Amino acid sequence: MSLIPVEDALSRVLASVAKPVSIERVPLIHCAGRALAEDVSALRDQPPFPASAMDGYAVRSVDVDQVPTSLHLIGTSAAGRRFVGNVGPQQAVRIFTGAPLPDGADTVVIQEDTEQSGDQVIVKERPRHSQHIRKAGLDFAAGDVLLQAGLCLDARHIGLAAAMGHGTLPVRCKPRIAILATGDELVRAGETAGPDQITASSLPATALMVEKAGGEAIDLGIARDTLESLEERIQAARDAKADILVTLGGASVGEHDLVQQALQQQGMELGFWRVALRPGKPQMHGKLDDMLLLGLPGNPVSSLVCAVLFLIPAIRALLGDAQPDADPTEAAILGADLPANGPRQDYMRASLSSEEFEVALTHRAERIPLPVATPHLIQDSSMLSILERSEALLVRPPHAPAAHAGEPCRVIRLSRFC
Repeated sequence: MSLIPVEDALSRVLASVAKPVSIERVPLIHCAGRALAEDVSALRDQPPFPASAMDGYAVRSVDVDQVPTSLHLIGTSAAGRRFVGNVGPQQAVRIFTGAPLPDGADTVVIQEDTEQSGDQVIVKERPRHSQHIRKAGLDFAAGDVLLQAGLCLDARHIGLAAAMGHGTLPVRCKPRIAILATGDELVRAGETAGPDQITASSLPATALMVEKAGGEAIDLGIARDTLESLEERIQAARDAKADILVTLGGASVGEHDLVQQALQQQGMELGFWRVALRPGKPQMHGKLDDMLLLGLPGNPVSSLVCAVLFLIPAIRALLGDAQPDADPTEAAILGADLPANGPRQDYMRASLSSEEFEVALTHRAERIPLPVATPHLIQDSSMLSILERSEALLVRPPHAPAAHAGEPCRVIRLSRFC
């Protein structure tokens, strides 16, 4: 099977997502990071009543047209305890911020413009009609659609939903993503490695990316380089009703790379297994019944790049994202000269400097600041220390010509995914 372009590979992955996951209602305090499944409208006006925007006195504007003037104080309106009654001629009600405006009043005089003596208040400055009053429905009205399906909910949305009158929200169930590391050479993080072993670092890293994207990571541990061990863990993914099974390593064609063989014996329909990108060429995709299969490379940098390009969009599709294949790149300025690129799309680890270039846009006169992306000299896909010092992946298309510092480029910010 020949190498396929990144765009074609992503299209095939997303085409294999039959439909989004189901919907559940979740209490607001548990909605952070969840994908809103339906549009949500307000159940009430906000504020639900005319309210004071300041501490002061609720009055009739006709009574304070000429100042100074003295008004009779007849009560108090506080937040949660409105004044019950009507403000009549030459009367005033003490009022506090957020409190309901008493019937009959149409203006609030701030306390700085008054003097109180017993049950009399002297208004010294003439207010405008309706001054310092928040009208009912000023923020939003009952029936207004304020939260749109597809939002990744955060504290701003949760606070708004509460003010709208909701205690729960309809969200997509978290897609279940089973993650399986493979290889005799691997041990779990925190375990003592033998003389010929290394830590399965991609296992917790991929799980974190899954959780950040809105999925539920299912840790299947490490399968050894035997068909029996692999088939046992694959069955565990099926038993867990995983939406996606992610394997880490073992998807190439080496003597000990048995993942593809084990999956095919289980009935996998192979989509592709080699992609024209660097790092990450041995990337596998397929389906096993209703379970999407993604075989990520064993090298930790390669697996992260492939997770950004294929796993995260698949999770977004399961969450009902209308554009799971939206371009993740943004504009930047190249910070170093680069030679011509080869036939594979390259994702170079790069730093983003705090210094910014200002670039003139061709279609309008304004200028925009852009970060400077400088690729690291070492691009070895096994080196996690380089990845840790990288803020972005600098994207170079296949057969891109030599590029020079100061030229425009495209980058993917890793903080969006990691």
